[in-house]
Amino acid sequence: MTGHVLGAAIPDTAADQVEFVSLTGYNPGSELNGAARGGGFDLPFYRRYVAALEEAGFDYTLNGYGSSTADSFIVSAATGQLTERLKPIVALRPNHTFPLVAAQKLATLDQLTQGRAVVHLISGGIDVEQRKHGDYEPKARRYARTSEFIDLLRRAWTEPEPFSFAGEFYKFDDFGPGFRTYSGESIPISIGGQSDEAFEVGAAKADWFTFNAGESIDQVRKDIERVHGIAARAGRPDPRIWVTFRPIIAPTDKQAWEKAFDYAARAGQSAEAFRALFLGKSKVIAPESAGAQRQQEYATAHESYDRASWSGIIRATGGAGGASTALVGSYETVAAAILDQIDVGASIVSIRGFDTLNDVVDYGRHLLPLVRQEIAHRKATGQRGDLQRNASGFGRADFLAAHDAAASAAANAAETAPAAR
Repeated sequence: MTGHVLGAAIPDTAADQVEFVSLTGYNPGSELNGAARGGGFDLPFYRRYVAALEEAGFDYTLNGYGSSTADSFIVSAATGQLTERLKPIVALRPNHTFPLVAAQKLATLDQLTQGRAVVHLISGGIDVEQRKHGDYEPKARRYARTSEFIDLLRRAWTEPEPFSFAGEFYKFDDFGPGFRTYSGESIPISIGGQSDEAFEVGAAKADWFTFNAGESIDQVRKDIERVHGIAARAGRPDPRIWVTFRPIIAPTDKQAWEKAFDYAARAGQSAEAFRALFLGKSKVIAPESAGAQRQQEYATAHESYDRASWSGIIRATGGAGGASTALVGSYETVAAAILDQIDVGASIVSIRGFDTLNDVVDYGRHLLPLVRQEIAHRKATGQRGDLQRNASGFGRADFLAAHDAAASAAANAAETAPAAR
């Protein structure tokens, strides 16, 4: 890194805040012990887990949805009652819940948690999974249905008079006024995905847009620009950007890498046993969703990139287990890598570990405080602190040089731009 100094100027694209999301753990299962992954509730573990999330300082926890998993509404309600500040995110697929019923359930959750509810809409990227709940719509129509669903959620929460509707997917007469949210306004709506349909619907209508493909910062920057362009054409505010990573941290980079390679070996063995047990044969199933395809393609071509991104777990498992791009390094390295993402516009960062509960504790002690200290420093001084400049990671000069070049280009553009009139 000698000779390359990350500039003190905060990029124009940088978010001025950060909030952290995790995934609610129902049992200790993970990629490292796949046999437990599909299990049910370990109630004592679940209670410890959500308490640990709150103690660690997480802002949100996502309650996932699948045809054979726990119901996200019920878990979100339980999480809301077991915690005081943690905000439960309900993952919801529009194919199985009528929008007015969903609005009622979400508003009820929001009232019970005094304004903490969020909803993440999953249009559906895997045909076989959609069909398990009787959904045979093709992908393009699934996103069109989600678009209609969002409009009806917001109207159900805010319309002061009864209204009727006859659309492509939903029809009803004289609904309302609906059950109000805690604030009387709409609760945050999140959409994620990498397909063209996901971008068009999510950027035009969602409050949050979620990336989980785990590609390079340059690609994330381009995707964010695309989201902002679609939102502008729709006359909507820019959605907040949500990125997802799986940090593997330790006191030093060397120790973190030792842990990472151990995890990859264990995850590969676990995935092989899982496929043999449940599929009767050992092979990697090609992903259907655009996000999963992009993630796997990028992982195949790039094992390590940016400051600390590593695709070793994806390579070992064939992408099983969802978003699994790791950030590997010391506490300072990974905190700096998260700040690199914030610099291109991410304001919501999802991090979950492979050692589940122990990782939550470590993140709360060593990772979240470093990122938040830097954000506080920026607000107080108007400049970057030293963390990104001093942190190593892969230690690649080309990464810091690229940041220097971007900062220099921005500074030159600012100097040569005509004065505002």
